[in-house]
Amino acid sequence: MPTKPARPHGWARFAPLWALSVPAAWFGYVLAFNPTDHVGDPTGPCLWHMAFGIDGPTCGITRMTWYLLHADVIDAARMHLAALALVPLGAYAWLWWIAGWVFGKQLPTPRISRRTAIGIAVAFLVYSVVLRNLPWTPFTWFYVPDLTA
Repeated sequence: MPTKPARPHGWARFAPLWALSVPAAWFGYVLAFNPTDHVGDPTGPCLWHMAFGIDGPTCGITRMTWYLLHADVIDAARMHLAALALVPLGAYAWLWWIAGWVFGKQLPTPRISRRTAIGIAVAFLVYSVVLRNLPWTPFTWFYVPDLTA
């Protein structure tokens, strides 16, 4: 039977809590600069949309976050369904990390094969770059309009 790794001590024990600063900064940015209005944000318009004229892999993620933070799951799904589908996976990964790192508890580890991980990445890209840009129903529902116009 494999031995459990030693739990960290001192400040290192709180690394999962420090990691929360990244999503906290993201949420703060999204809440400070409403991405659903027509007012320009400090980071400017979406570079992918400017360069290619179509929605790309990250187009709509700030708006998805805005709607999710305001409990509007339908509009969050419309802005970026693939990213929204990955939110529970990210939340579970963080909970898994904090349970083991801080509390020494072992949550079930999701077993994702390399083939499945590649499939998820390909599905994300196909949805993000191809399906959202198809000009007929039902795919037009997922199109993220350019608000800079």
